[in-house]
Amino acid sequence: MARKPSSKSVPRSTGAKSGKVVPIGQAGRQSLRIIGGEWRGRKIPFATVAGLRPTQDRVRETLFNWISGPVPGARCLDLFAGTGALGLEALSRGAKQVDFVDLSTVATNTLNDNLKQLPMAVDQVAKVAQMSGFDWLRNYKTQAVTAEQVNTYDLVFLDPPFALALMQDMLTAVLDSQCLSSKAMIYVEQPQPLTDLVLPQGWTLHRSKKAGQVFYGLLSRVSHN
Repeated sequence: MARKPSSKSVPRSTGAKSGKVVPIGQAGRQSLRIIGGEWRGRKIPFATVAGLRPTQDRVRETLFNWISGPVPGARCLDLFAGTGALGLEALSRGAKQVDFVDLSTVATNTLNDNLKQLPMAVDQVAKVAQMSGFDWLRNYKTQAVTAEQVNTYDLVFLDPPFALALMQDMLTAVLDSQCLSSKAMIYVEQPQPLTDLVLPQGWTLHRSKKAGQVFYGLLSRVSHN
């Protein structure tokens, strides 16, 4: 969901059960840059946490070029949000709602602080949940069963900690939660080729690319037109 240290070698922390926090007073803060939309060029600070790995600028630029049409007005879910780079980029480009989910207290506190400083439109909503992605999806499924109506998501960002190899299980959990709209797309990012993934029935790898040691792509439903 940009980097010092290099994103090629450092696994992302957040949903990770979390890494050791480096005292901010000793290591300072880093920042990421919003690359498009209303907040283009704005620098977003984030705390130095071991393993925190924001999605690279060039990867975000490619991703949002792929999905530029559906972003305005979209509902987005940023699981393992970390710095929130992907969800913040979506808000900057007009997403109606972004829910950020991360297990790290440091990451979620920083996200909440940053969101307070950003000039969102009156009809935009951003929420931050400090919990694991798996727990969030289980809670969503429970609510979906009991509620008359729940919001579904048009874009889901999946960038779990590389070291934990969670992508396949997360894909299964996302589909099982019934959180996706009929036009939903899922962004995936991992250190292994995306051809290694077993895609859910009815889904296809719509676009894919490699940046350094990172493989990333966009999953969409199989079209029957």
